[in-house]
Amino acid sequence: MALKRMDNVGIVVESLDNAISFFVELGLELEGRAAIEGEWAERVTGLHPMRVEIAMMRTPDGHSRLELSRFLTPAPVADHRNAPVNALGYLRVMFTVDDIDDTLARLRKHGAQVVDEVVQYENAYRLCYIRGPEGVLIGLAEELR
Repeated sequence: MALKRMDNVGIVVESLDNAISFFVELGLELEGRAAIEGEWAERVTGLHPMRVEIAMMRTPDGHSRLELSRFLTPAPVADHRNAPVNALGYLRVMFTVDDIDDTLARLRKHGAQVVDEVVQYENAYRLCYIRGPEGVLIGLAEELR
């Protein structure tokens, strides 16, 4: 049996509306919002009781999705948003953009801050890490042609 695809990456947030606005500005499309609860969901997550609001965001090419989750029950138990880039575990999502400077200008209006600076890797990429909504770490890459 072969792996078919990566379905989505999940990020837990405090404000679903703010996170949706940020990722729409980045260029993702809101595919849908829903409340998830019930025995089936509790059995998957191991959280009893569980109620979560989710928003599914889709990349413009239609191949990748980002699932934003706001847990109502139980409340989040850990906060990794300010972890440095060398922290163990899930770290970041990297997006390729057409114009990194334009993207940064638009995202700064939503509170994004560059972690250190935009750098160029050889003649291939301009790259940076930013702190997005609620401090979530996001990578941006601009392919140089």
